[in-house]
Amino acid sequence: MRVLVVHAHPVAASFNASLYRLTINRLAANGHEVDAIDLYEDGFDPVMSETERLNYHDLQVNRQPVEAYVERLLAAEALVLVYPVWNYGFPAILKGWFDRVFLPGVSFGLVGGKVQPSLHNIGRILVVTSYGGSRFRSWLMGDPPRKIANRMLRATVRPGAPVTYLAHYDMNLSTDQTRQFFMSRVERALDKI
Repeated sequence: MRVLVVHAHPVAASFNASLYRLTINRLAANGHEVDAIDLYEDGFDPVMSETERLNYHDLQVNRQPVEAYVERLLAAEALVLVYPVWNYGFPAILKGWFDRVFLPGVSFGLVGGKVQPSLHNIGRILVVTSYGGSRFRSWLMGDPPRKIANRMLRATVRPGAPVTYLAHYDMNLSTDQTRQFFMSRVERALDKI
């Protein structure tokens, strides 16, 4: 299976970066074709320009500034996202990747003014993330990243595609043991792709 892995953390020595390396290595060891994108390493610009916004609904030109990322997304059969949750949301670089790459004609179409999801090449989504705070605190805040994965992304990809959301909470209090336990959970989830 062709798996697109998208990573969004600026520190190569971080726990999140180790999750990214674990992910691409485990998928490759399991025989998958892995297409790995490290948004920071790529120098991805998360800012949508005025021209991009003005051309957003023009299917002839809207993907030109991010064509390479669009092609990689459209070639994928599974999507794995590896990122930290900051301030109860995505890192800006990942949010910008969604804004600039999940375009009309790519992840959805407009038919009679209504959104029709179209990213049906993606048959599975796995999210691997970490939170500084507790699960309870995240729940109190509404846990937007979890909702986006389980609602928006699920609605965008192939109908019925499974979405798995794995989060290591309380990173501020994590230990070698909690991190190792989480990495084992990630390995088991990757083995099911």
